[in-house]
Amino acid sequence: MAAKRFAVLDVARGLAVIAMVIYHFSWDLYWFGFVDWPVAEGAGWKTFAGMIAGSFLLLAGVSLDLAHHEALRWRSFWRRFFLIAAAAAGVTLVTYFTFGSSFVRFGILHCIAAASLVALPFIGRPFWVALIAAAFLLTLPLWAGSPAFDGQLWLWTGLGTPDFGSVDYVPLAPWAGVTLAGLALSGAFRQRETWARLGRLSFSGRLGRTTRLMGRHSLAIYLVHQPVLYGLVWLAASLGPELDRAGDAFISNCASACQDTLGTSEICTAACTCTLDHLKADGTWTLLVTNPADQSLRTRMNDQYLLCLADPEQRPSVNR
Repeated sequence: MAAKRFAVLDVARGLAVIAMVIYHFSWDLYWFGFVDWPVAEGAGWKTFAGMIAGSFLLLAGVSLDLAHHEALRWRSFWRRFFLIAAAAAGVTLVTYFTFGSSFVRFGILHCIAAASLVALPFIGRPFWVALIAAAFLLTLPLWAGSPAFDGQLWLWTGLGTPDFGSVDYVPLAPWAGVTLAGLALSGAFRQRETWARLGRLSFSGRLGRTTRLMGRHSLAIYLVHQPVLYGLVWLAASLGPELDRAGDAFISNCASACQDTLGTSEICTAACTCTLDHLKADGTWTLLVTNPADQSLRTRMNDQYLLCLADPEQRPSVNR
């Protein structure tokens, strides 16, 4: 028997999708220099990103409880699991060729798939059992973190320090705890008959129907939205003077990071301007704009920065 579909859950998932699109679009605009919002480093933006990831993981736990609390529907469970796992593998493969060493090793989809397995023993149990397990996982990095978990082999645990940079990293600890918290929350709602009241909400207006539709197709939207957004912003930057805005943003961000170390605004600005001049002169800058996570390009950029820092007055043959 199919589980009842709650409109309120589709709306909640749809709102998470909208927030995700806003965040990624803001990141693209920031990267290409259209805005100066600190999307990559700002504490507020990092909190926003964490809330989005947490929303998806919490709703995954709620959905597991609603679908399987009476009895585990194994066929449905494994179909959902392998769909998410296949999508996660696809993300890893695509980002490997797109972002090089910064590819997604264990991102949000990997975590949702793995957290679903972690949640299996707690489905159908009293909600407080899942709540205790959630507290255990949420606090695990605080008291079980160890250098023994450093490196690639144990990166999925979240208990060590990764030796890589990734465009998306959502390890099991603490994030699977959020899925277990969703499982517990849904169980508590069932015990108090909250779902019976929430089930009467239909969100039948135009805005509600649109948000529900987005929630029902959240996985598909997740997979396609960023390539589309990034491509559109890159196209806009390529066709007009906006590409120079990316250069201005680079100088601003580079000089800010430099001043944290050297504390000299004039030297830092000159060194960063010199770096950009050389990157543009040898064609590296164009490649970096289209493939910002390519490690070889970033190494070339860092090497040039060190040379310019030693002699900020050097200039390439092609001016900016």
